[in-house]
Amino acid sequence: MNESDEAVDWQGAAIACDGCAHFAALAQGRCRLRHACVHDRYARRIDRFFDWNRELANHYVSHPHFEVRAIAAKHASVFLLTALLDDPEETVRWNAARRVPKRLMLKLRNDPHREVRIRVVALLDEAELIPMMGDADYYVRLVIARRVAPSLLMRMIDDSEPEVRRVVARRMPKEWLPRMASDPEASVRVEIAQRLPPGLLLRLRGDEDWRVRYEVASRIAAEDMGALACDSDGFVSEMARSRMANVADHTEERSR
Repeated sequence: MNESDEAVDWQGAAIACDGCAHFAALAQGRCRLRHACVHDRYARRIDRFFDWNRELANHYVSHPHFEVRAIAAKHASVFLLTALLDDPEETVRWNAARRVPKRLMLKLRNDPHREVRIRVVALLDEAELIPMMGDADYYVRLVIARRVAPSLLMRMIDDSEPEVRRVVARRMPKEWLPRMASDPEASVRVEIAQRLPPGLLLRLRGDEDWRVRYEVASRIAAEDMGALACDSDGFVSEMARSRMANVADHTEERSR
């Protein structure tokens, strides 16, 4: 059934304005059935009700329907939100966390729901994220790796998730890159190769992945190509021979 055709509460019972505690608000244009109603099952209608009646939010932070509690948390007094940080529903905890003082938000670094922890990452300072670098969920760690200062990323170079290590390799200070040059994941080594200065790329000349060798062949000095000119991968050998030929041509021109 289309949402606009329904006027039922979160338990499926029909809603009637008669007898509602907010019946007076109807005449004042501060609520409307199927549009702005705190008793409705649809979150957008509940949200609209509190947008029109923010002063009533305090009365609904303990409502049995989690959508009501979650939306009320966006408008209720900050002094009522501490208890909601332990709410059984993650949506309620998150909406409360966005408005409480930072010292109270810190407890949600260990929230059982990954979505809460992911959102908390966006609100905390870098130093406060350090304990979360070992989070059990890889995506939490990925968001942290994208957000913290590059100088803090040394703590994450051995992360168990290759995608996290790729972000670390992409952002960490260049002087630390050699520490990751032997990473077991080829995609991480590609990131390293793209950032290493030519002089340090030689150590990757014999890498087992052609993408790494191609990056090496495209940037090291032509006289250091060695076996790359005869590489088993056509793209790598072509790049190596092309660069060696260019150097030879330039040398010939200078000698004329």
